[in-house]
Amino acid sequence: MKTFFTLLIVCICFSQSGHAQELLSLEQCRRLAIENNKSLKMKAKDIDAANFTHRAAKTNFLPKLSLAGGYIRNGEQMSLLSNDTKSLLSNMGTSSTQLLQQAASTNAGLAALLGSIQSPGLESTLNQAGQKLVDEFKTDTRNVYVGAAILTQPIYMGGKIRAYNAITKFAERLASTQHDLALQEVILSVDESYWQVVSLTSKLKLAQSYLNLLNTLQSDVTKAKEEGIATKADVLRVKVKTNSAELMLTKVEDGLALSKMVLCQLCGLKLDSKISLSNQTMAENESKYGIESEQNLNQIYAARPEIKGLDYAHRMQVKNVQIVRSDFLPSLSLIGSYYMTNPSVYNGFENKLNGDWSIGIMLKMPIWSWREGHFKVQAAKAKADKLNLQLQDTKEKIALQVSQANFKVKEANKLLTMSEENMKHAVENLRTANLGYKEGVIPMSDLLEAQTMWLSAKSSVLDAQISCRLTHTYLQKANGKLTLK
Repeated sequence: MKTFFTLLIVCICFSQSGHAQELLSLEQCRRLAIENNKSLKMKAKDIDAANFTHRAAKTNFLPKLSLAGGYIRNGEQMSLLSNDTKSLLSNMGTSSTQLLQQAASTNAGLAALLGSIQSPGLESTLNQAGQKLVDEFKTDTRNVYVGAAILTQPIYMGGKIRAYNAITKFAERLASTQHDLALQEVILSVDESYWQVVSLTSKLKLAQSYLNLLNTLQSDVTKAKEEGIATKADVLRVKVKTNSAELMLTKVEDGLALSKMVLCQLCGLKLDSKISLSNQTMAENESKYGIESEQNLNQIYAARPEIKGLDYAHRMQVKNVQIVRSDFLPSLSLIGSYYMTNPSVYNGFENKLNGDWSIGIMLKMPIWSWREGHFKVQAAKAKADKLNLQLQDTKEKIALQVSQANFKVKEANKLLTMSEENMKHAVENLRTANLGYKEGVIPMSDLLEAQTMWLSAKSSVLDAQISCRLTHTYLQKANGKLTLK
């Protein structure tokens, strides 16, 4: 049991130590940065929004159905009869009898006729018939309910629907190019930070080696002074160099720690994460990068997201000219509807929900706005022309950028070759100086100078190697080829 627990503790310790120092390659750093970069996530959401907007634009070709309803409470109801007419009809029997009696008082024959047709219920019957007629004309419009279903199908809208659909399609592609541009910027930032860490790691080892050389020399000079061969000034001179080397080592350590924090932040890791890079130090013989002898600028333009974005923006503005123009062109739509009201009027005035359908065509023709339309169209065309000029200007700048990137690669390759050659001389010079100092044929100052030259040459080689890496990355970005693959 004790052995089991011992093995378990050992496994846990190995597991923790494995996680404590995470080994990352350049490609892994790129992937982590892309996965965790919030700017890229926002660009991806822009693509989703543009995609949904494009889908919404396509629905403008389809008919649209809408429902509407309402309720109105009126203080008074509508009346189709005047008050005098309603009074006359309500008292139709009484009024008729009174008129006949007045006429009969002056005409004996009419009096005899009235006596023969007059009956007790006739007057009441006529009054009831008149009142019923008045009741039939009541509208009961104090409580009004209305509802409608309306179907609208655009037939011709001056080209606005097609233009808007094209604009949303280009906007979706523009969002994608902006995402690609942001992706390249993230990759470039990761590469710069990655190689900065590699450079400082190599310089840290170089600084430690230089400090070891000075410590050894200081020990030798101290012994030589005790033997009376060296002077106190020699000891102090070496001590000053050693202190400077220790200060330089401290600065490199601090710079390396900060550079790792920057790389962790880019990769979405905790700032205090313990990371180690697969390219921990630069190789002695770092390979140089060549340039493309023949470069097709049209292919480069097609690959650069900036050119794609400006091209889509220009196309969007051209389509916007059509939309502006469509506001001053005739529009034709097919409209169908089914509406219901209560009270209804299809069988007299009924307190009942009833309705009917209708279908028609609506034509809209602007008459007195042609000058406004002309000026607005010209303004939209001017914006499109501006974007076209901006596109051409960007192409010229990109062509210059590609040439500059090629020159930088050539310059970095040449600098690396020269630095490696100087390094060989510095190594040989240091070897000769060490032998000469041991033999006592050269002073200590010459040895210190040789060590300083060796440090400078070695540092120059490291800088040249990093420059070769980064200028190659800049050339890839200039050519539009800086991708995750």
